Amino acid sequence: MDPAWLLVVPAYLLGTFPTALVVGRRKGRDPTAEGSGNPGASNTYRTMGRTAGALVLAGDLAKGALAAGLGLASGNRAVGVACGLAAVLGHVAPATRGFRGGKGVATGAGMALVLLPVPTLVLAVAWVAVVKVTGAASAGSLVVAVGLPLGAALAGRPAGEVAAFAVAGALVVARHRGNVARLRRGEEPALAPDTTD
Repeated sequence: MDPAWLLVVPAYLLGTFPTALVVGRRKGRDPTAEGSGNPGASNTYRTMGRTAGALVLAGDLAKGALAAGLGLASGNRAVGVACGLAAVLGHVAPATRGFRGGKGVATGAGMALVLLPVPTLVLAVAWVAVVKVTGAASAGSLVVAVGLPLGAALAGRPAGEVAAFAVAGALVVARHRGNVARLRRGEEPALAPDTTD
């Protein structure tokens, strides 16, 4: 076996880094105890303001991008894909926090930005458009989750890579079950920041 596959372990651990909790602590806040309770960029943005939300978004994007880049640096693209997926899993199900993590959108986007830059940029535009129309970050996130494997397929990536993006998308969708129910009922909160920032 290519020893580069061992990089999947540190990639998972990188994914477990609690960006939102670190940013929250600097403000004396806990994102898991406020708003939706999700330790992610959207909830941080709503409860702690633009700057805190942007820091969490950047940190979570970086986790996916660094993990995928670390794998790609081994010279084996399949390892890069696996490392990116491991980081998403680490974010969603961190062993360091009882497997209770975030929703994986930004970390998955960071992974995809390294591995599928053009489709990811298109999906970023789609996310913005959907959020503007619906007011709900979760609606845009679900579009991205479904779009990632489609983007990989349209880019001509091999079946295994498409499947990896499908798994990443499925993790994101699974973590949005509550959001889907609220969207159906018209009760999903709008993406509006804490104005005290």
